Amino acid sequence: MVRKSLSGNRSLFLIVILFLATLGPSLVPAQEPAAAPAPAVKIELGVRIPMRDGITLSANVFRPDKPGTFPVIVLRTPYGKSSASQFGFGRFFAGKDYVYIAEDSRGRHDSEGTFHGMHDEADDGYDTIEWAAAQPWSDGNVGTMGGSYGGENQWMAAVTRPPHLKTMIALVSPPGPFYNLPFQYGALTLPSIDWYTMVSGHDNQSSHELGIDRVLRSLPLVTMDEFATGRPLLLWKKLFEHPAYDEFWKAVDYERHWDRVDIPVLHVSGWYDDDQPGTFRNFTAMRRLGRKGQRMLIGPWPHAINSVTKMGILDFGAASQIDLQATLLRWFDRWLKGTPNGVDAESPVRVFVMGANTWRDEPEWPLPSTQWTKYYLHSGGKANTLSGDGVLSPAPPKKELPDAYAYDPADPTPFIMPPSSAQVGGPDDYRPVGERKDVLVYTTPPLEQDMEITGPLSVKLFASSSAPDTDWNAMLIDVYPDGYALRLNDGVVRASFRESLEKPSPIEPGKIYEYTIDCWATSMLIKKGHRLRVHIASAAFPKFDRNLNTGRPWGMDAEMKVARQTVFHDAKHPSAIVLPVIPAKGQEVKCP
Repeated sequence: MVRKSLSGNRSLFLIVILFLATLGPSLVPAQEPAAAPAPAVKIELGVRIPMRDGITLSANVFRPDKPGTFPVIVLRTPYGKSSASQFGFGRFFAGKDYVYIAEDSRGRHDSEGTFHGMHDEADDGYDTIEWAAAQPWSDGNVGTMGGSYGGENQWMAAVTRPPHLKTMIALVSPPGPFYNLPFQYGALTLPSIDWYTMVSGHDNQSSHELGIDRVLRSLPLVTMDEFATGRPLLLWKKLFEHPAYDEFWKAVDYERHWDRVDIPVLHVSGWYDDDQPGTFRNFTAMRRLGRKGQRMLIGPWPHAINSVTKMGILDFGAASQIDLQATLLRWFDRWLKGTPNGVDAESPVRVFVMGANTWRDEPEWPLPSTQWTKYYLHSGGKANTLSGDGVLSPAPPKKELPDAYAYDPADPTPFIMPPSSAQVGGPDDYRPVGERKDVLVYTTPPLEQDMEITGPLSVKLFASSSAPDTDWNAMLIDVYPDGYALRLNDGVVRASFRESLEKPSPIEPGKIYEYTIDCWATSMLIKKGHRLRVHIASAAFPKFDRNLNTGRPWGMDAEMKVARQTVFHDAKHPSAIVLPVIPAKGQEVKCP
């Protein structure tokens, strides 16, 4: 397997989940200047908050140590309410005349009950918000904040319409359960075994002490948890009881109830956030519903938002890091205190354009100036590897030979990442992967001028397989003049889920199907002299589980078969990637 850390500091990414759920250490508010003594803060540890079924959850409460009532900020997390960062934020917000509540999720750390993932978060979130509003120190205005799981559980609570919930700040929130986690268009996000291990008891469990790298290759998938920990994990087993989008998943899919949310929301993510689509889906849904007070902020960040200014060979500059503390405070001041600070007058969309290394304010997403441009796959039938004849071009194909390769699950096409759920991929160099014969490579000539790509990415692929089920993966790459092949983003679709997430169906071997591969979104100024490249493959391991090509019940055995894959690109089957090209002002885009 090919692996490469994003920044060379592997330990950073091993703690990102904890980092995000608690708004990690680099986001801890700066100390007040020495000349200004910190405001007095009253801290109550282990406060028991009753839920409707009699279970109590444990929370730390930070509030101004003075008379009066104050707006309340609630953060709910399965990763531990008592981290140094939570104390930092608690003291900070209490010092700004807020009450800050950090609460352990049900069944985690000091809270009673059993952790069932999202299945208790709607009711528990509602009960916590309304408890907070009813306390003698509360003025009845409650906001929520949190990242990753702590972003998703806010949406779960919001769709229950707590009367006193006035606003949310959802950082790197995952979307519904089949667009990212635990499944992405039918494929399992395999590093989730790391997460399921971590939350398998009241304390955080470390899968890295158990050899996660070795675990990820184990089969069958249904017993991977036992191989990792020596015991079955309830949440892991549930995946195999519910491998399609059934009532179990619908019960925790907040996207089905977007129409029940009508509060201002600050949506935050990064171009290399591996939970990225939740932010875009939520923001566009709220805007489509006409909800006021929606703002989206996308930076050049990994899942640990605002934590680095460099990733791989990319240096975004000091301006890429924002004063997130001040951003959060301004948002809450506007929507919980009613302070007229101009937040609601700012542009709804703010994005950082990588390559240009500039921030841009826009009125909508996708950007109004987007020119949706198809770049078609071409070859003479030998697009395998970097040495093949694959070409990417805006010219539609005519009569062309298809490309073919053998996909062997025993030797799956690799995805470059550390073996962890903390950070799933970055701007890594995919030249080694492009040397494999099970990868089709399509590349443009060098660009004659700069080209900005900002927006959603998708691939239309016409393909057949010798297997009754298989996977199709696509990746967009920025190729530097020296050959560095920088991943921008990628996606997958499991063939049996091509038409329905609810009712997967096998494919007919040898039959040509049209697939849509959602490659999420990016923003990059592709420089003159660079080239664009698309990889087509049938695995991205260990980002996704291997499709074993047998069509047998998913995850239940270790039988594998080699699949013969064929990709078509001719007048009848115009396989292409659709790019969101943003023209420079007063300039038309010239295609190579």
